[in-house]
Amino acid sequence: MRVVGYGLAVLCMATMVTLAIILPETWRLQDRLGLVFLGLLLVGGLYLLTRPKVVVAESSVTVVNVIRTYVLEWAEIIDVRMPVGEPWPTVDLADGSTLAVMGIQSNDGALARSCLAQFRALLHERGEAQEPGDNGPS
Repeated sequence: MRVVGYGLAVLCMATMVTLAIILPETWRLQDRLGLVFLGLLLVGGLYLLTRPKVVVAESSVTVVNVIRTYVLEWAEIIDVRMPVGEPWPTVDLADGSTLAVMGIQSNDGALARSCLAQFRALLHERGEAQEPGDNGPS
């Protein structure tokens, strides 16, 4: 997704700059600058679409979606699920809310299923909070 998005961004910007340069002399400077500005808006939109990812660390999970970034402790995450037909998984949080994890796309097929299985395994391993008074294994 990122490679395609960045490639399209370069192509869009190159097209707009080329158009601004080769347009007839009847086009004024502000028209040309408008084309370049439109190219920058397209590049910004493509950047937002290529931004989603999931970063797993020892003590936390960072979910980067299109606009917002969430840093979650493992104990905050109760479950992760991706029903058939959904575009990406959602995590159920301890406060009763849910959060879309756009970094795993269902249209990636086997890769998405593998990433989801790894996420679930890590959640089972790291996400279960200790019982009060339990000091861990003896």
